[in-house]
Amino acid sequence: MKVNYYLLLLFLSSTAFSQENSYVDSLDVSIKKLSKEKQLEEILKIPYDKFIGNISKSEILTNKAVEIAVELNDSLSLAQAYSKLSLIYTYKDKREKKILYSLKAITVFEKLEEFDMAGNSYGELGFMLKHENIDDALLYMRKGIRLIKNSKSSKIDALYDNYGILQAILENFDSAIYYHNKSLMLKKANNDSIGIPYGYAHIATVNIIQKNFDIAKKYIDSSYVIRKKRNDIYGIADVYAYYGDLYFEQEDHLKSIDYFIKGFDLSKENKFYNLQKYCAEKITSSYRKLNNYKKAFQYNTIYQSLKDSTLNAQTNSRVAELQIEFETEKKEKEIAVQKEEILEQELQIKNKNLFNTALGSGLLLVCLLSFGVYKYQKNKRKQLRAQLVLKDELSQTKTQNKLQEQRLRISRDLHDNIGSQLTFIISSIDNLKFLTKTSDSKLKDKLSNINNFATSTISQLRDTIWAMNKNEITYQDFYGRVLGLIEKTKLAKNDVKFNLKNNVKSNIIFSSVIGINIFRVIQESINNTLKYAEASQIDIDFSEEKNTFNILIKDNGKGFDITTVEFGNGLNNMQKRIEEINGKIDLTSTINQGTSIHIRLDKNTTNAV
Repeated sequence: MKVNYYLLLLFLSSTAFSQENSYVDSLDVSIKKLSKEKQLEEILKIPYDKFIGNISKSEILTNKAVEIAVELNDSLSLAQAYSKLSLIYTYKDKREKKILYSLKAITVFEKLEEFDMAGNSYGELGFMLKHENIDDALLYMRKGIRLIKNSKSSKIDALYDNYGILQAILENFDSAIYYHNKSLMLKKANNDSIGIPYGYAHIATVNIIQKNFDIAKKYIDSSYVIRKKRNDIYGIADVYAYYGDLYFEQEDHLKSIDYFIKGFDLSKENKFYNLQKYCAEKITSSYRKLNNYKKAFQYNTIYQSLKDSTLNAQTNSRVAELQIEFETEKKEKEIAVQKEEILEQELQIKNKNLFNTALGSGLLLVCLLSFGVYKYQKNKRKQLRAQLVLKDELSQTKTQNKLQEQRLRISRDLHDNIGSQLTFIISSIDNLKFLTKTSDSKLKDKLSNINNFATSTISQLRDTIWAMNKNEITYQDFYGRVLGLIEKTKLAKNDVKFNLKNNVKSNIIFSSVIGINIFRVIQESINNTLKYAEASQIDIDFSEEKNTFNILIKDNGKGFDITTVEFGNGLNNMQKRIEEINGKIDLTSTINQGTSIHIRLDKNTTNAV
């Protein structure tokens, strides 16, 4: 029965694939006899699931739509074609191109005052940036939601769904479920058979994270039934990955591998590079859990080759530059509009003075003329001040852009030189471990130690690059980084319990120097505790007072006598880092009762708003 079931699934998937291809291929043939206007219309209204089901042919047709729209001078259709190209390059995992075409679409939509379409494109841009920069992702997503609400459009369900995913990334699971359900309600009201299975899958993801496995499976099953009925080839591959996630978290790794391989094969066949890469990574992790290192190595090699475009530092830099160019262009347009208004005001003032002069006579004329000259001079001084302010703003914007470009160049050099060398060392050590005989345990231990040291070094390098790439670090971004540090620590030291409390309500913003210094002190505190304290629990408490931001790190370890112990480099470095950012650090310890580190920073230093 099980064999027959798999054969049936294979038949359905093959049938779905042929139907997706048949639809787009047939359209390509049938529109050739139509007028260019009609060809453009037919390409732009290809259904979503058919469009991504044959991504290569869809790319050809969409580029054709761009050419026709330019030839017909049809700006709205051109922006819609740009938006579809952005979708294509999202599924092909081409980061620079998907950002480029998304920004192009937004620019045209805003120029045409198509604010509902601009809002949708802003939301898609925010969703694209969710793993690169969560702050920018939230900013663009919220702007998209606001634009669509103001335009009173009903096309907001997809943005709510994707905003729920961002909330899940931030571990705001109640908010994530709220927005997923809000989106799902709208999808059901619109009888959206394409969007409903996406909503089910996203709710399933949150329940998997929360270990509600029975609930998660019901939602995945519901998603699969609809996608199979629609013959949605991408949707079926996507559902296989969700089943894989479910069984991976349940530690049923044989089942997880089975579903991830189905998703991988179907994605590879249809060139869904982002989904193919995800499945390869998860297959690698599953085989490692089963200690099948040969298979893990095989799929890890595939995964590494697929992720090259995503991790390429030059691509990352170009994406950041595109965002800077986009924001700078918008600022310059605003300045140009203000200059036009100033010139118009000058013209109005001149015309008014001439009119008053023509009507006046005698003393009345002299009084009116004097008053007009006075008003003119006053307005002229006001306009000159406004122009100086505008020039100053533009100068500051250009200066900030140059500083950001310097940071990007430095971080790119660190990534390309030191980062790539460390990555080469790690890969070489992994290859040596596979080639070394299993009996040679001492050599393997030494290789593992070198591997761990190189991995730790590249992790610290990425933390530094993270700080350098930003003018400012929001508290939310900083807190997320600390969560990531704790999760990595748990994987390495699962016998230590972490309690993390967040009692900060203000929107605190750190400079990159302050952010990285505080992060390094927390990192050093945790490392010292794990090395020396023999603690079973570490408590980290973030809190605030009226003018102070506090961090308290406590453990229940063996403690030490501060009066007799000479501080090492680690504790001295912590002291210097906090003093450099004008903060205070207090260390207390009692033998057999643990150690506490209290860090205090003036909110004025952190630019709290």
